[in-house]
Amino acid sequence: MTWSLRTVVCLVVTMAALARGPAAHGRTGDDCPPAADGLTLWLSPEAPTTGQAVHVMATAASPLPAGAELRLDGRPLPVEAASDTGARWRSARLATLPSGRHRIELQDGERTLACTTVSGARKSAVPAAPKTHWPTRHAWTPAHEAYYQAWLERLFMAPPDVDLTFRPLGEALKDPQRNGLFNHLGLGEDGPGRGALEAAPDCADLPYFLRAYFSWKLGLPFAFRACDRGTADRPPRCPALHHNEEPTRATSPLGAFKGFVRFMVNKVHSGALRTALDDDATDFYPVPLTREALAPGTIFADPYGHVLVLARWLDRPARPGRLFAVDGQPDASVSRKRFWEGNFIFASDVPSAGAGWKAFRPLRRATPNEAPAAWVQARNAEIAEGPLRFDRAQAGMSPEAFYARMFQLITPQGSDAATVFDETLDALIEQIEARVRSVQNGEDHLRHTQGAVIEMPEGAQIFETVGPWEDYATPSRDMRLLIAMNVLAQLPERLTTHPELFALGAQTPGEARKALEERQRTRTAARTITYLNSAGSPVALSVAQILARRRAFEMAYNPNDCVELRWGAEPGSAEMSTCKRRAPAAQTERMHQVRRWFAEARRPPRT
Repeated sequence: MTWSLRTVVCLVVTMAALARGPAAHGRTGDDCPPAADGLTLWLSPEAPTTGQAVHVMATAASPLPAGAELRLDGRPLPVEAASDTGARWRSARLATLPSGRHRIELQDGERTLACTTVSGARKSAVPAAPKTHWPTRHAWTPAHEAYYQAWLERLFMAPPDVDLTFRPLGEALKDPQRNGLFNHLGLGEDGPGRGALEAAPDCADLPYFLRAYFSWKLGLPFAFRACDRGTADRPPRCPALHHNEEPTRATSPLGAFKGFVRFMVNKVHSGALRTALDDDATDFYPVPLTREALAPGTIFADPYGHVLVLARWLDRPARPGRLFAVDGQPDASVSRKRFWEGNFIFASDVPSAGAGWKAFRPLRRATPNEAPAAWVQARNAEIAEGPLRFDRAQAGMSPEAFYARMFQLITPQGSDAATVFDETLDALIEQIEARVRSVQNGEDHLRHTQGAVIEMPEGAQIFETVGPWEDYATPSRDMRLLIAMNVLAQLPERLTTHPELFALGAQTPGEARKALEERQRTRTAARTITYLNSAGSPVALSVAQILARRRAFEMAYNPNDCVELRWGAEPGSAEMSTCKRRAPAAQTERMHQVRRWFAEARRPPRT
């Protein structure tokens, strides 16, 4: 079997017909003509009642006509949001569904591309006790993939320069303006009642939770593997497969899904995301580095266990484009990050990890020869063709080649060196400001616990542990910050080593480098961030000051140290005078022992 998830041009508009079985994907209203070009109309919630808000979303694997609009009984519905890239989706929200029977259309001028009819349903009876975590009503299709991509992009959409953070993810899911599947099942699953789903995934849980949540809402299959953590010499391996059709003891559909989520987050960890690129028995497989393959929902796994979920491409013809992803943190916050070396760490020479861009493996029903399994994940040979094919190109890439390819995808037209520097500086400041929040979270915790010492793990376990150290220490964040500092500092040198990545105009690489070095000096001195010291007073630091304190950041991740020390204040300085707390001497000694990892900005091999 060959899988090609994006070869079919499709249009999906979220709709009530989801429960009607596979034929629903081609269904139109009773008085609607056949949908053009295989287009489909869907609404959310699944069974809307009269007076209820209805979310309408149009998506496509290829661009929608520029003039296409959604209409209710011939009247245009206001566009709520639209895709930035390729006009692949747009959404509208009907505040209240009128009584009676209504026609919803997608029209391009006078041409009806697709339509359906909808009538307010009666409130459904209390659902029966489930037998499984949730029933599978449909198989994944290219239409579902297009909808998943659009739903996820809409969930995390915001203006490009907004610092978008939710703590926890449930803040986004409980917002009906954001979540196109808000209370889709009519169970009050997203709120506002007390029994609503609590969504608080961390780093490794995030891609699994998002995919499982979407699958549950639409009655799609979902599976995951329980993996080991690998060793210093090999990536993790994943023998056991779990899926949504396993039995449950829950007494309600919502309770069944909550139980599945609890089970899943106790099983999945970062090892599942850094499996070997050519391993068949994994939840993810590597995809080509193309715009078509890198769609929202694709995950990026770095070699050390951090994962991000692609959320949005943003084309800006007169400026560098942007690629956004979201990641989860141990404190249950989910934040949007732009693509650059400081956030996306790539290396193909780490024996314990298969890093890079990956997608969820397609699922299919097991054949009789594969019994007693109910579901089987497609093997690499089954997904060897099509835009979303299995692809090993990342396995042999140097970091330099990987980042060059990504920046060509993000900004195909290239950009001048000054603009690239400004974008890189903005990205670094975003990273520093995220650290401000993280360090302050640690301060708040210690204040709440009256300074109770947080235990520090041994050796490489500082990067991988559970409990307060994982929640409030910042070794992984600081490692990425040190890498980010290096990227900004080395940008002028890149002008002369890789001038093809820049639009230099009439300048020579040497002239452009000299101008960029001056820009670096002035701009880093002018841009500042602010943290609160131990006395609660604001302290402003310029980016130039932070860069000059690079060595101090090699030992600034311990939450038992005062906040001044964590921002690199010099001993005996006025800034340091408010410091009232130091980490135990034994912890400081352990930090000295592993300082070389931070000095080299390279995490140790797994033990």
